[in-house]
Amino acid sequence: MKVENLSSRDKKYLWHPLTQHKLGRPQLPITRAKGALLFDEEGKEYIDGIASWYTVMYGHANDDIISAMSQQMQKLDFVMFSGLTHEPAIELSEKLMAILPDNQAKLFFNDNGSTAIEAAIKMSLQYFHNNGEKRDTLIAFEDGFHGDTFGAMSASGLSSYNGPFEDFLLKVVRIPVPQEDTIEEVKSTLSKILNENECAAFVFEPLVQGAAGMKFHSAEGLDALISLCQEQEVLCIADEIMTGFGKTGKNFASDHLSNKPDVICLSKALTAGMFPLSITSCSQKIYDRFLSDEVHKGFFHAHTFSAHPLGCAAALAGIELLNSPEIIERRTYIENAHNLYAGKIQNHERVKEVRVMGAILAIDLEIEMERYGSLRDELYNFFLERGVLLRPLGNTIYTLPPYVITDIQLQKIYYSITEALNTF
Repeated sequence: MKVENLSSRDKKYLWHPLTQHKLGRPQLPITRAKGALLFDEEGKEYIDGIASWYTVMYGHANDDIISAMSQQMQKLDFVMFSGLTHEPAIELSEKLMAILPDNQAKLFFNDNGSTAIEAAIKMSLQYFHNNGEKRDTLIAFEDGFHGDTFGAMSASGLSSYNGPFEDFLLKVVRIPVPQEDTIEEVKSTLSKILNENECAAFVFEPLVQGAAGMKFHSAEGLDALISLCQEQEVLCIADEIMTGFGKTGKNFASDHLSNKPDVICLSKALTAGMFPLSITSCSQKIYDRFLSDEVHKGFFHAHTFSAHPLGCAAALAGIELLNSPEIIERRTYIENAHNLYAGKIQNHERVKEVRVMGAILAIDLEIEMERYGSLRDELYNFFLERGVLLRPLGNTIYTLPPYVITDIQLQKIYYSITEALNTF
C-alpha cells in the first residue's frame, strides 16, 4: 500500500488535533519507530527531534519497557482501581516517592496530562470547601499551557487554544513569569492579587513554559512566588507534565527550587509514551483535609483506567532507565552538545535568542510569525524534507530529543536548523 493511500484513508474519517483541515497538508503516515527514528511506509526515516511531544525520552520501542509491559499483561491486564489495588501501582508509588520532592506524600492516578491538572484544581477547590471556605480564584502565569479540559484550559493563557471558551472558564488571575530583573515587580503584583481575591491555588509550569515556546524563567523568582502563596495557604500546583523526568537536567524542574509545590502533576514521559497515564501527587496536609466521617468530603473523582497495570509497568521501567548510568551519560552529552551548538549560532543574524536547559534547546528567530501561520508550516515542511521532525512554536524552533539519540542524529538536527537559519 502506498503512502498516499494511507493519507487518503486517513482523510476520510479522521479529525486530527491542532489542525485546520481545510488548509493543512495531508498527514504523514508513520508505520514504525525505533530509538530516535520514525519511518514512513516508503521507508524514509525521520529523526524525532521532539520525542513525540516530549514523551518517548528513552526512545521508541524501548526493549526494557516493552518487556515490562509484556510480562505485566500476561499476569494482570486491567482491574478497576476503586475498591481494589495491585502491586504495579503500589510499587510505582514507592519508586516515585523515592525521587519526588520530599514533601509529596500521596499519589492520585489519572489518564493524561489535562486530567492530572483537572484533578489538582478540583483537589485545591475542595481542600478549602471541606474546611468551610469558599475560594474561587486561581493564579496562573501569562502564556501558560496546562491542557484542554475546562479546568486545565482555564489555567492556560494561550488564546489560540482558549478563544471560543473564554466565557465559560473558571476565575483565573494572571501574572507575568519572573525574570532575574523583574522578581520584585512580579512579587508586588502577586501580593496585590492575594490581598484582593479569595485565591485557592497557583498553577504553574516550573522554569519552562513549553507550549509558549520553551520560555524560561527565574528559579529564584518562582521560589519567591511560591513562598508568598504558601504564607497565605494558597496551594501551589507544579505542572511537571512537560518538564518532568530529567528534561531540565534534574529529575523534576521542582528540584531546582528551594520551596516545593504542594501538588505535582506528571504525565508524558511518566510512561515514556507507551501508555496514557498520569499522576497528581500531593502533600500529606492536602490528603488529610479529605479524611472525614462525612462521606461527601472524600475526593469523588475517578477515571476508568486509573492506575492501569500496563501503564504502571511502563512507568516502573522508565524510572529504572531515568537514572541508569547510560541515560545519565546521554542526558549530560545532549546538554553539553546543545550548549556548544548554541554558542555557534547565538550571533547569527536570524537568531534573536538561544537558550538551553537540560535536554531543551530553544531558538527564537528574528522573524515575526503566526503560531500556526504559513511561515511556521514552511519551516515544519522544510525540516520534514530533510528527515527531521520538529514542530516550531510560533517563531521558536526547539529540539527536545529522546535521550537515546545518537551523536550523528543530533548533529543532523543541528545541521538542519542551521540550514533553516540560512534559508528563511
